[in-house]
Amino acid sequence: MNWGEMFFRDWEGIARTIIVGALAYAALVLFLRISGKRTLAKLNAFDLVVTVALGSTLATVLLQKSVALAEGATALALLIFLQFLVASLSVRSPRFARLVRSEPTLLARHGAFCEAAMRQARITEDEALSAVRSSGGRQISDVETLILESDGTISASLRRSP
Repeated sequence: MNWGEMFFRDWEGIARTIIVGALAYAALVLFLRISGKRTLAKLNAFDLVVTVALGSTLATVLLQKSVALAEGATALALLIFLQFLVASLSVRSPRFARLVRSEPTLLARHGAFCEAAMRQARITEDEALSAVRSSGGRQISDVETLILESDGTISASLRRSP
């Protein structure tokens, strides 16, 4: 490999990246606007997978000359359609929703950790206490409930002061 090619190959590659990149980005924005806010919501593992796949597909379209813009746009549209389909089926079928979504997990209640649930969720006490502090508490005794939400965030409900 020529050392010079590591940094610059030709102007044609630069022009392709700019033109195809702008068009692929415009297609992605258009598809996301058509599909609605739910497509990139941070709700479950499938949403994360689709978000990563969209980014990977966009990068591939931008950088791989072997992938035409039409193929890349089709791949983006397919990912968004499949995410829309999963979301629609989840809303219509509780059984399907249970298959694709995780349920929230109670990590602490009435100021005490639920140790078995924390082990199963692979959450350490330090991580849980970090969420308590983020919510304005100082220690686990300040917590009424601590919940690992289905999107992976931890929410704390603090005890009311007498």
